[in-house]
Amino acid sequence: MRNPMVLPMKLLLPAFAAATAITVLTAVPASAEVLLIKAISQEPANAPGALPRPSKGMRMDAVQQRFGAPKARSGPVGNSGNPHQPPITRWDYPNFSVYFENDQVITSVVHR
Repeated sequence: MRNPMVLPMKLLLPAFAAATAITVLTAVPASAEVLLIKAISQEPANAPGALPRPSKGMRMDAVQQRFGAPKARSGPVGNSGNPHQPPITRWDYPNFSVYFENDQVITSVVHR
């Protein structure tokens, strides 16, 4: 005869699984909060002060004079006769790429 005080294993297993899941799920946010705080305190790679690079509106000749010749050039892509598709050119430097519309910088992006 069974002891009525001993719970069958079929009842204990779901309770144990639920307790384990609750423990794991409540432990994860604490570590995620620490990572988020570290990420917020670091300046993003593409922030204005993170790496000296060309700013919007600079002309190609000024970029080359200040940063030197790029290691690679791509483009132009687009149609200079169509105002909705201006020619876009990319210059690649070791740590960033510069995108030009016609001969003016439209953005520069830090490599990861």
